[in-house]
Amino acid sequence: MKNVIILGAGLTGLTLAYQLKKAGIAATLIEARNRSGGRIHTLCNEGEAPLEMGATWLGEKHESLRALLNELELPVFEQYLQGYTFYEPISTSPPQVFLLPDQAPNYRIADGSSALITKLLSQLDPAQVILGQRIQKVEYQDGVFVLESADRRFSCNLLISTIPPKILVERLEFTPKLPPELVQKAQHTHTWMGESIKVAITYPRAFWREKNYSGSVFSNVGPISELYDHSNVEQSLFALKGFMSAALHGATQEQRKALAIDQLAKYFGEVARAYTTYFDCVWQHEPDTFAPYGGYILPHQHNGDPIFRANYFEGNFIIAGTETASVFPGYMDGAVVSGMESAARVRNFFI
Repeated sequence: MKNVIILGAGLTGLTLAYQLKKAGIAATLIEARNRSGGRIHTLCNEGEAPLEMGATWLGEKHESLRALLNELELPVFEQYLQGYTFYEPISTSPPQVFLLPDQAPNYRIADGSSALITKLLSQLDPAQVILGQRIQKVEYQDGVFVLESADRRFSCNLLISTIPPKILVERLEFTPKLPPELVQKAQHTHTWMGESIKVAITYPRAFWREKNYSGSVFSNVGPISELYDHSNVEQSLFALKGFMSAALHGATQEQRKALAIDQLAKYFGEVARAYTTYFDCVWQHEPDTFAPYGGYILPHQHNGDPIFRANYFEGNFIIAGTETASVFPGYMDGAVVSGMESAARVRNFFI
């Protein structure tokens, strides 16, 4: 019997495993982290809104993701944007206040993006997902892959990687080596979320709404560059969430918190200091997501490049993941697309 291993239990890997299970194929997922979800990471604390430290939004055009959510009966709700927004172009002038123009709505998954991960996991046998095993070496010979972590060995006939391409080629040692043109392209492929710092602040009430503010901020001054209302679907638990300057990855969390609260007080007044909790996630500190580039990389650079969807190791190695997707690479929708496209290739392997 041919067996299948998927590297990574993020959205691509879990979508792939779910699609394969529906086809009667049981794949094993090996995840380096001690949790599933990858760049989907929702903090779910009692008495607080679900806080997205990773992937958050989807749009009308994200058809594959929306179809999967519908299939799994996971509702979405529209991002709150009602009221005035702050825009801070330069530090020498006060922030401007304006109403956002009409635009296509963005949506969030009710109960958080991790609800999708939890639902996908519930469709699988728990034994299919192995956590805390960072694969270091991959050897291929005579139609068989042998994978090694620090303390375990695994084998399979078909291997699918959902690891970000740059991490794949720089952290795993392949024998025989991967083609040099693939390695070079992967090393210069942008990993979405890699440089991001996500920040979330919870509050006992949505004071910004009381003043007819949307909670949205766009700032060239920082340290927070973008901010949005992040209250829960029931609109009963309140938070603000956004992106902080990546330059602060070396600061302590206490330093980042102080800077963030000072910035919010500048816009909303002293009431912004009456927060309940502060959280942030520095994705540069996540070795399974980020590796230094050594030079300037454009956002989404080489995302979706056809080289990632070529055949390797006699067609027995598939490179998947959102950065490789043919549609919306780098986004949750791209992760789902890649998982479904890879599932079709795996099914052909069994014909």
